[in-house]
Amino acid sequence: MDALRKQASKLREQVAKQQQAVIKQFSATGYESSDVMVIDEMEMQLHHQLDKLYKSTREKRDFQKEIVKAAETFTAIGYKHIETGTKLSEDCCKYGVENPNDEVLAKAASIYGDARKHAEKEVEDLNKLFFSQVLEPLRAMVAGSPLEDARHLAQRYSKMRQEAEIQAAEVSRRQARVREAPIPENVAKLHAAETKMHELKANMTILGKEAAAALAAVKSQQERLTFQRLVAMVEAEKLYHERVAVILGNIEAEIVSEKQRKEAAPPVATLAVNPPAHTPEKTKYFLAEAIHSFEAESEKELSLSVGDYVVVRKVTQSGWSEGECQGRAGWFPSEYVEKRQRVPTSNGAAEVY
Repeated sequence: MDALRKQASKLREQVAKQQQAVIKQFSATGYESSDVMVIDEMEMQLHHQLDKLYKSTREKRDFQKEIVKAAETFTAIGYKHIETGTKLSEDCCKYGVENPNDEVLAKAASIYGDARKHAEKEVEDLNKLFFSQVLEPLRAMVAGSPLEDARHLAQRYSKMRQEAEIQAAEVSRRQARVREAPIPENVAKLHAAETKMHELKANMTILGKEAAAALAAVKSQQERLTFQRLVAMVEAEKLYHERVAVILGNIEAEIVSEKQRKEAAPPVATLAVNPPAHTPEKTKYFLAEAIHSFEAESEKELSLSVGDYVVVRKVTQSGWSEGECQGRAGWFPSEYVEKRQRVPTSNGAAEVY
């Protein structure tokens, strides 16, 4: 009978050693969610709470890392965008300077080249916002001490819990020894094991609550900061696209306006190169009244005020007319005047009556 008891005791010791070896094998991976030993219901709840908080803070940290990686990629693309856009701006301005005879395209290239610089400045500002409002805060939190300290507390609790599991096995072993041989030596060893177990339980409770509070605070901070940085990214990109849209809208309006102005400009260059032939004697001019004010932009044009009477001598299909008013002659938009009376002339000079 004694031989059977000794064999059973030896078997229990072997099992305890195997348990310790398994615990030691997995103890280096951080917080362990082992349910091998449950000290009491409160400890079990604290254990599950810590396990949940530990996993949650790890997931949020990984999500923050993904946002940082994306912002870094956006920034790298932005700097490449600036490099390419700056080169295009320089090429456009160069073409505008070197091709003055190609008036419409050269002017459009110059306009686009100048405005492109402002667009690249907006990209640079967006990169700066990404760095200061997204990258720096998230990087600081990912590698910050609050998170590491809280996770360290949880890991310490995990190791202490493993020690408690080992000690619980030791208490069970000592209890079996006492049942087999209730001698004073075995009883004393059992009491010592139980005392150590009690101390471990008390320390576990304190450390577990401290770790849970620290992880909960970090989790709340992670959620708040990550949300704020996401909103900052959205606002920065929204502002960037709004400003670039305004720049592009102005470019389009200015280029189209310049093209229309060139197409509708008075044919003064043609007149200078190919002066009109002698006006036939039968040519008739007509009298018109200015219904809109017009401010001349060159010496070839004629300024008008509302109510001025103009002797119109030529009307072109481009929408400009040539005439004389108060001793001055020049070109003006045809739609700025209304016809009032035809005036026959015999010598090319206007006669108003």
